[in-house]
Amino acid sequence: MPKVALITGITGQDGSYLAELLLSTDYEVHGIIRRASTFNTKRIDHIYVDPHDPHARLFLHYGDISDSEQISNIIYNVKPDEVYHLGAQSHVRVSFDIPEYSGNVTGLGTTRILEAIRRSKNKIRFYQASSSEMFGESRPPQNEDTPFKPRSPYACSKVYAYWMVVNYRQGYHIFACNGILFNHESPRRGETFVSRKITRALAAILAKKQDCLYLGNLEAKRDWGFAPEYVEFMHKMLQNDKPEDFALGTSEAHSVKEFVKEAFSYVDLDWEKYVKIDPRYFRPTEVQELIADSTKAKKNLDWQPKIRFKELVRIMIDADMRKAGLKPPSEGDKILKEKFPHRWWKVN
Repeated sequence: MPKVALITGITGQDGSYLAELLLSTDYEVHGIIRRASTFNTKRIDHIYVDPHDPHARLFLHYGDISDSEQISNIIYNVKPDEVYHLGAQSHVRVSFDIPEYSGNVTGLGTTRILEAIRRSKNKIRFYQASSSEMFGESRPPQNEDTPFKPRSPYACSKVYAYWMVVNYRQGYHIFACNGILFNHESPRRGETFVSRKITRALAAILAKKQDCLYLGNLEAKRDWGFAPEYVEFMHKMLQNDKPEDFALGTSEAHSVKEFVKEAFSYVDLDWEKYVKIDPRYFRPTEVQELIADSTKAKKNLDWQPKIRFKELVRIMIDADMRKAGLKPPSEGDKILKEKFPHRWWKVN
């Protein structure tokens, strides 16, 4: 019998890649989606099969992680072997505008799922998508032993969720893990996240559909990686012999300004002619530098990222230029073909 996995946040960047990965390894995959008046499944449309098809292995369920009863019902009916909890209000800047909602969904949502797993009495393995934002103002590099000093409602909510995972693991012996992931990007990144905001705007500028790009703090430094590689590690964590927490990144830090410069230079444009600063995009409390110390992940689960900063930028720009109807330089496409000749995901 194939393993059964349940994914919250299946329509997001990570959820869509994870669904592809699990389907490629013969899982039966279930995802929780929110009801909306418009279609919000574009990232998984290419893998969706009508559930009436006898060969269908992807099934979607309406629900919300703010609704404990529905979460319990889904877990009871699906009977998953593995639960990957990726759903959240995940935009850091927006969490300052809606702190209560962010805490309810991002923090308490994890508790609702853990409690449903505990009450099911089934041997379910649980993955929690933690975040490097939890480290906040702690000095880099940051690893599993670095103190959490969160600087946003989002980060505070993730810290709460992290410790609930630890408590349920220790108190109820649930196989529950935290993946403390540093920034990971791809052509499927949400359009309001700064990396995708930059590459999408650049394509629009080249297509003469946009004049400039408005950004906030250009000096913030992040550890930028490639999302499909991080998704593979999520799966690997739940195949481990014991439940452990891991910090995951490339161990390189680059500022937002460096991202902008790299992006514009790739298509021979002067970034300073197009980029403007808007104070509205600054956070009330900023996190200046996040760099992963992934020593534990390298030692225990053979973590070796293939895609580095400049390569990531090129991959994303190539994809957004194609979406804008432009012919890209295609260096990113060449990188993907070279480093992932047998990739399991669709590029765009």
